[in-house]
Amino acid sequence: MANDNLNSVLDQQDGKTAKSKMANPESTSTASLFGIAPYQPKKDEDYMSEGQLEHFSLILKAWKADLMSEVDRTLNTMQDESTALPDVNDRATQEEEFAIELRTRDRERKLIRKIEQSLEAIKNDDYGFCETCGIEIGLRRLEARPTATLCIDCKTLAEIKEKQNKG
Repeated sequence: MANDNLNSVLDQQDGKTAKSKMANPESTSTASLFGIAPYQPKKDEDYMSEGQLEHFSLILKAWKADLMSEVDRTLNTMQDESTALPDVNDRATQEEEFAIELRTRDRERKLIRKIEQSLEAIKNDDYGFCETCGIEIGLRRLEARPTATLCIDCKTLAEIKEKQNKG
């Protein structure tokens, strides 16, 4: 179940942002994966207040710790299961499983880098603002994707441009 949720988040990380998912942030909240309640802003609270920054820092650190534990689990599993199997088919299956696991870890390594960049942005008071236009990304979008660096409009425009360049 947790891996399904993590894969869903990783799919979002690959640029498959869907506005329909943004309509219900509870269903896609990264915070909910780690038992962290979505942030409820206080009346007249400034955007990216100290409380909000602490909230997103907590989410990002929990996410990074979860990914790092998966790296450790993979390493231990591959060391424990890397026996020379006598059957060619069994050996091929094992090698394919290892290859899939390594591809997944590579995607997660890239995600860890984005998490670290987001944590650095929090330290520099740059977190939560669009890299392109400078406006607020928004709490709901950041709850769904704490590593977001673009507002929804700039992200949509970037995806349209990407589709045009590929097509």
